[in-house]
Amino acid sequence: MSKPSSFSLRGRKALLAIKDERDASIVRRQFDRLGIEMETWTPGEVPNGAADVVLIDDDYLPFAGGEHQPLPEGCAVIVLLGTETPSRLKLVFDLDPASFLVKPLRSAGIYAAVVLAFERVARTAELKLQLSKMDARMRARRVVLAALVQIMHAHALPEPAAFALLRRMAMEQRKTIEQLAAELVAQDPPARAAG
Repeated sequence: MSKPSSFSLRGRKALLAIKDERDASIVRRQFDRLGIEMETWTPGEVPNGAADVVLIDDDYLPFAGGEHQPLPEGCAVIVLLGTETPSRLKLVFDLDPASFLVKPLRSAGIYAAVVLAFERVARTAELKLQLSKMDARMRARRVVLAALVQIMHAHALPEPAAFALLRRMAMEQRKTIEQLAAELVAQDPPARAAG
């Protein structure tokens, strides 16, 4: 299944948390043109359904009670900035925004901000997936190393020959090297090999 293009916005859903009615009307007009479905939202309320993007006015910061407002998972966050003070920017950083717009809003720049936000969220998700896979492979390497040590001791083989044997056994059993290594380590714990 291919991921949706960041440039294609028709049918996407947005939550709008914008205090100024003039800014809100500009966003609504642009989103209507772009085919983005909108729902007005006030931080602190539970949103109705999922959203692809949330536009949050920095006037809502900090959220009531000082608690981090849960946002929909995998949702792009765009902050509307009116004040560029360090304290306000710190509150904005806590939202981990994918993009921003400067108030007072103009219709120019809204499409770019939304496309950049979607692209950043997609790239971040891809990087997290790659890191997760690399972490799993690193954990599996430890198991492969333990299996190699067991094979080296059991068959009095040097490391390259032990790895060749492990690879050949995995191919014969139609398993990955990592799967076979995990089975070997589970069957023959290192404590027994040391004794």
